[in-house]
Amino acid sequence: MFKTIKSDLPASIVVFFVALPLCLGIALASGAPLFSGLIAGIVGGIVVGGLSGSKIGVSGPAAGLAAIVLTAIGTLGGYQNFLVAVVIAGGIQILFGVLKAGVIGYYFPSSVIKGMLTGIGIIIILKQIPHFFGYDAEPEGADSFLEASGENTFSALLSISDNIIWGSFIIGAVGLAILILWDKVLSKKGKIFQLIQGPLVAVILGIIWYVFTKDNESLSIAESHLVSVPIPESASDFFGQFSFPNFSAITNPDIWVVAFTIALVASLETLLCVEATDKLDPHKNVTPTNRELLAQGAGNMISGFIGGLPITQVIVRSSANIQSGGRSKLSAIIHGFFLLISVILIPRLLNMIPLSVLAAILLVVGYKLAKPALFKQMYKLGWKQSVPFFVTVIGIVFTDLLVGISLGLAVGIVVILLKSYQNSHFLHIEDKSNGKHKIKMTLAEEVIFLNKGAILKELDSIPRDTYLEIDLIKTRYLDYDIIEILEDFILKAEERNIDMKLISKRGVVENPSSFIRFFNERPKSKISLS
Repeated sequence: MFKTIKSDLPASIVVFFVALPLCLGIALASGAPLFSGLIAGIVGGIVVGGLSGSKIGVSGPAAGLAAIVLTAIGTLGGYQNFLVAVVIAGGIQILFGVLKAGVIGYYFPSSVIKGMLTGIGIIIILKQIPHFFGYDAEPEGADSFLEASGENTFSALLSISDNIIWGSFIIGAVGLAILILWDKVLSKKGKIFQLIQGPLVAVILGIIWYVFTKDNESLSIAESHLVSVPIPESASDFFGQFSFPNFSAITNPDIWVVAFTIALVASLETLLCVEATDKLDPHKNVTPTNRELLAQGAGNMISGFIGGLPITQVIVRSSANIQSGGRSKLSAIIHGFFLLISVILIPRLLNMIPLSVLAAILLVVGYKLAKPALFKQMYKLGWKQSVPFFVTVIGIVFTDLLVGISLGLAVGIVVILLKSYQNSHFLHIEDKSNGKHKIKMTLAEEVIFLNKGAILKELDSIPRDTYLEIDLIKTRYLDYDIIEILEDFILKAEERNIDMKLISKRGVVENPSSFIRFFNERPKSKISLS
């Protein structure tokens, strides 16, 4: 792991600057103590990063859970009762891992995963533009179309012109220029520019700007437009920020409902993120999904025990890690230690970082996830790939992450059904013999219940006085639903003067009684023809 520290250390600094405002913003959006977001970020980096099998995934509090957390805190009668649900949710996730539920992640179509990445990239850009101009009505990390401020994603953009903070905008623009220059030019000039990352330089300049413009009315940045890390006055104040679960409420059935909801949503978001980060990874590492569920479960139990928010693997942090050259899990672990050390030793310095500079970093991350070339590429792949992709993107932008993915998955399933309908068999009319049409139907390698409609339609359309040959030579599996259709058609065929011939690797069958016996001699659940 330490062999790649030259790549992981610079990447961890970038991930730290991305994670810091998101941890605080998600805590604020969740109606939880600000410190709870930092706890989740620290545990996500150090604990989950250490236990996970992912080399480039980074975990922490997730915006997708903010609405659930906000509602649950009120429903369960306080934050300490809610923490009980977080601990239980971690235990449920560990159970998911033991039961090998991680396989679910492999069943999401590639087009939906790419749509998720692109949709998140667009959301990052749209949500960070207001912060870039100094308009901070919505907390960092929010991803829902409808905002807590009463606006939506697009109405917030229209409100920018009346709320520009020139100091925030200028240093944000300078920071963005540095990031682009670093990425496109300086990083290729020497190793020093690869070791010292552009985001670190942008943040340092942002702090300098804040210090030197404090007394300038037109260019100063108010505290409400800076990072806001809780500042303890003493060691007892610091430890007083931790909350602990009220386990006396464990008998409340609502806590168990919330726990299962968090476990399910957090596991799903994690598995989706794992699939997405593995696709982004230039080295194409494959993350063991069951181990990831175990790691996330352990992380959530620890986070809940000490007052942290629920944790998932998060695509924004993970993609920032990949884009910055992170090679191993060391990057995620170091970023967790950076969070821990900084909130203990330098919270006042962190509170001098303008949010507009961090928004500039996230704008670059968002653009790399949603490059225009990807839209063209997906369109060229045809409607079967492009429709689920675009539906996922639009769904994420106009609703939220899980709804958008659900819509894309639903469309993907419809596409699969259509493909199954079309590809279940091939029908070929060869010639006429003895006054009868001769038709040959070749079935596919595997024919399941999804192919029922297409086969039934073709059989019903076969005219009277036809010679039908059904070729099963390449067919290895026939679902029982298809067997029933063929058995029913045998009876209809006699009435319509249709002669039938069945060809398989086991021989040729040419009369109705042999047909029925051919199927009846095999298990009713399926027929293996290999």
